[in-house]
Amino acid sequence: MNAFNPTPFNTEGPQPLVRTTPAGAAYPVHALGQLRPAVEAVQGQTQANIAIPAQSALSVAALAVQGFANVETLGGVRPINLYCMTLALSGERKSSCDGPFMEAVRKFEQEHSNAQRVEMELARNAHAIWDGQRKTILTSAKMKDKEKAIAAKADLDALGPEPTPPPSMDRTVSEPTYEGLIRKFAEGQPTLGLFSDEGGQFLAGHAMGRENRTKTLAAFNDLWQGNPIQRTRAGEGSLVLYGRRLSIHLMAQPPVVREFMADPLTAETGFLPRFLICEPPSTIGTRLNANTRTDKKALGAFSDQLKVILETALPMDEKTRALKPRLLALAPQAREVLVQFSDKVEVAMQIGGIYAPVTGYASKAAEQAARIAAVLTLWADLEAKEVSAATMSHAVDLAEFYLGEALRLHGASNLSAETDKAEKLRVWLLETWPDQIVLPSDILQRAPITALRERPTALKAIGTLVEAGWLVRLDDNTEVRGIVRKEAYRIVKQ
Repeated sequence: MNAFNPTPFNTEGPQPLVRTTPAGAAYPVHALGQLRPAVEAVQGQTQANIAIPAQSALSVAALAVQGFANVETLGGVRPINLYCMTLALSGERKSSCDGPFMEAVRKFEQEHSNAQRVEMELARNAHAIWDGQRKTILTSAKMKDKEKAIAAKADLDALGPEPTPPPSMDRTVSEPTYEGLIRKFAEGQPTLGLFSDEGGQFLAGHAMGRENRTKTLAAFNDLWQGNPIQRTRAGEGSLVLYGRRLSIHLMAQPPVVREFMADPLTAETGFLPRFLICEPPSTIGTRLNANTRTDKKALGAFSDQLKVILETALPMDEKTRALKPRLLALAPQAREVLVQFSDKVEVAMQIGGIYAPVTGYASKAAEQAARIAAVLTLWADLEAKEVSAATMSHAVDLAEFYLGEALRLHGASNLSAETDKAEKLRVWLLETWPDQIVLPSDILQRAPITALRERPTALKAIGTLVEAGWLVRLDDNTEVRGIVRKEAYRIVKQ
């Protein structure tokens, strides 16, 4: 029988399982233009990292203005809707940051919903009358009288098409399926926002399930491009919707998003590179009440501007509700700023260049800058005819920040599922487990995640930690806690 002897082992020390993600650049809040005061106001009252309210403000502004114009880019005319994704742990006050910017949208939806109640009741009555008349006519048409059949057809033609209810005034959806989103576009407004402060539920939900993921990703890619929505289903015929716009802001916890990012399909289809992604540093532990700041004036000004834009009639076809956005041009100096940025990124995408690992994001950076510039321009002046050089410079700063975040997070998303479990076990052993010795049974009974309580998974994680030097297997039949053990490990704590 061997007694445990805590002598040093592996003088070089254990090796890290994952590469430490480097700190990101500070969010360029100076580039937000007229959105900046409201963003700083929300940051002051929540003390969250300023990138979180900035993402919310930018995405809500995109929702508000996306139906009014397309923007000139170096690759042609493009829509100005934005897809945003914010990675932040629970407790980072994501909802508190999002709420003030969404408040005016929710109020707009509620007010119009209340106003439509009478209109909806009238529409239901009209439909009931139409349906009763149609059934009467069809009953008459079933009689074996040729003249009555001819008369019934004439009556049906005179009856006209089925009455439809007024379109919903909702501007947001939270967790739609692909079919649900199409229905919303068909029956409601041509400009919508998919906003969720629990974005992990959407990424892990039905729409993104294995059977639906390819279809859903392709649909969202088309909407980002401004392409028509096309659907053909057996028994329901075909449907084509033109002139629809969708902006997205998903707030989710990093582990959920990283697992989603690790799926090659999300990158190969170009879905994720269409997003402005950021994972801001945590401010938990620094948010003291004495540092809280409020600025009701700035938030009021944001809400007032948002209401004005939402109440402005969208340029669209009255029958199909297809948007007819005007062209927002680039001032010559703005175009030059964009050209310089595009060339800079292009050179950095070559083999060995800084952006070589994230060419999907980098190839869209100039267009993202143009879209952001258009949103900032129209938020300040809905009737603006062109993007100024100053606004484009700010948009380039923002696009460069998001591109830097995509590069920074690229390595973290490539973490394998097995390594991720081993890393969680390592952290738990070093920070929580009270003893210097651990048994496989300890891990099976008390591991920090359920997957590690399955013996095959636990043994793989233990093997990974042994190989990296974080666990050292003790000799067989070593006595631990007064009992001879067949298998036990010493935890290497630095």
